[in-house]
Amino acid sequence: MASTLITGISELWTLDPALDDPSTPHGVADSQVLHDAALVIEDGVIAWTGCAADAPSADRRVDVNGRAVLPGWVDSHSHLIFDGDRAAEFEARMAGEAYAAGGIGVTTGATRSATDERLRELVRGRIAEAVAGGTTTMETKTGYGLTLEHELRSARLASSLVESGELDEATFLGAHLVPAEFDGRDGRPGAEGYVELVSGEMLAAVAPHVRWIDVFCEAGAFDPEQSERVLRAGAAAGLGLRVHGNQLGRSGGVALAAELGAASVDHVNHLSTDDVDALAATASHATRATDVPGRLAVDAGPTVATVLPACDLSTRAPLAPARDLLDAGAAVAIASNCNPGTSYTSAMGFCVATAVLQMHLSLAEAIRAATRGGALALRRSDVGHLAVGARADLHVLDAPAAIHLAYRPGMPLTHQVWRHGAPTP
Repeated sequence: MASTLITGISELWTLDPALDDPSTPHGVADSQVLHDAALVIEDGVIAWTGCAADAPSADRRVDVNGRAVLPGWVDSHSHLIFDGDRAAEFEARMAGEAYAAGGIGVTTGATRSATDERLRELVRGRIAEAVAGGTTTMETKTGYGLTLEHELRSARLASSLVESGELDEATFLGAHLVPAEFDGRDGRPGAEGYVELVSGEMLAAVAPHVRWIDVFCEAGAFDPEQSERVLRAGAAAGLGLRVHGNQLGRSGGVALAAELGAASVDHVNHLSTDDVDALAATASHATRATDVPGRLAVDAGPTVATVLPACDLSTRAPLAPARDLLDAGAAVAIASNCNPGTSYTSAMGFCVATAVLQMHLSLAEAIRAATRGGALALRRSDVGHLAVGARADLHVLDAPAAIHLAYRPGMPLTHQVWRHGAPTP
């Protein structure tokens, strides 16, 4: 196996889970950030980290000349499979119109009309944009087809990109919105008919191609009872659970996600004290599904509160209370929510800077949420850190220290990205 020594690292954020400090549960211990450091990659994984002066020999040497190195961003929430844009909707929102979930229908029409080849080209382009900004692990969802035919097409596309290594995780979001053909008018079936389709025939077709199921539990989309039916059906099909919850109001999505043991609940803009406590309880008492009657999670782990700062800014919504969640002991992730309506960006660095500047997270908390937090939300232990044995996904900054991400917001600070132990083009 050929080995590569990367040296000249001014600041190396290993975020090694073995070095977690219980006194800083959501931050980063001093031992997890090395200075004047180096690392060795072998066969696509991290083989060694430490002081540059102690570095072993390797087949190849790369000097990053005093730059900081982080784990690649882990973006655990995106919607990349779509055609069209909603720039007019965004412009109207900036002029004062309120956001409502109905704009999803605009994208659905454009996506249904797109050819398979065009959709694949568009998704690959969006993945390339994300990687160029330091993202090395990415989840994406179906949800802009909303018929069996088009949701299956999206799931197959996502699955093929996972198989090729271009994408990492695929999620079925048939329960994104009730499509127009299920509006209950003129003899057409209503929302209950669509929930039955999503939980039955559509799920059966899509399940072999995805790892997760998601539901938009929100006014204008699906209520808690409908959402629970979708999630329980997904769990019975062997899928992990994710929830869009409490974006537009106290929708019940957070309570449902915590109750069922979902891996994550995302948005979380409007939380009661009980919601915060419920999420914190999942972090302090994470158990296997068999230990808690009614819990559907298939593995140990908390329900991660995934905040989406770019979406909050784009919709002029109250920023999700990430500070309160961390202080209460909840697990928090940061993701882009890249989508055409409410967050048309995959810039995780921008999301991290926003978390520091406006959500009152420390730099260490924000970096951890955008790496280890996202990995936890995806139930992945191989990414989000640079401990020995981790996938060698590196984000080399064009800066001597990671604080420049917030100190110089909006600047192009990605110097180089490595995925699976190789530099990206």
